[in-house]
Amino acid sequence: MSSLHAAAAPLVLLFALAAIVGDARAQQPAPAPAAPAPAAASGLNILVVDVQSLLQNSKSAKMVRQQIEQKRAEYAKEISGREATLRQERDALQRQQPSLSAEALNKKGREFQQKVNELDKNVQGKRQTLERSNGEALEKIQATMLKIITEIAKDRKANIVFQRTELVVFDQNFDVTDEVLRKLDEQMPTLTVNFVAPAAEAPAPAPEPAKAATAPKKKPASGEKKN
Repeated sequence: MSSLHAAAAPLVLLFALAAIVGDARAQQPAPAPAAPAPAAASGLNILVVDVQSLLQNSKSAKMVRQQIEQKRAEYAKEISGREATLRQERDALQRQQPSLSAEALNKKGREFQQKVNELDKNVQGKRQTLERSNGEALEKIQATMLKIITEIAKDRKANIVFQRTELVVFDQNFDVTDEVLRKLDEQMPTLTVNFVAPAAEAPAPAPEPAKAATAPKKKPASGEKKN
């Protein structure tokens, strides 16, 4: 969820700064009565949103998690089958070892190691697919969520929107999480995860074999007849 937290950062303000300033003012002697605060300061309107709750409880987020776990189980089953096949090949190679020449044993050992390396690369590719697919799906949810929050803030003429995890104590009347969740479920009730495997790197082209040098043709000496 770290990418989600980073994307929601524009909504996060340093609320702790207000507490620090408040403590500093408390230590100072009481100032003389001041003039009434300007209208802009008295008109401060604050909203609070629990982003983590939205990413846990929204219909689209739940659907994404379900699809990711289903694909993860499919990958695990496939990898487990390939691992079982490799173990059988390894055991067979060990049984054949006494009857194989050193050259044949080395060749089969290299072939087996290549299969192990291919499986390891396949596992890494599947892990990257899950991570990237999950991240892209959650980015779509965040984009819709941010749009909804912006609209609510505009309708309520809010000056500041805080993320719930950045606050310790606040008036629950400022919290609009339920309203955002309701609109998010209305606008994005479903979301299909797009699983796209990373593009395989093209193998480097094999170097062209060097052409054999040809000896220059010998010119016939003067007076020598050509064949």
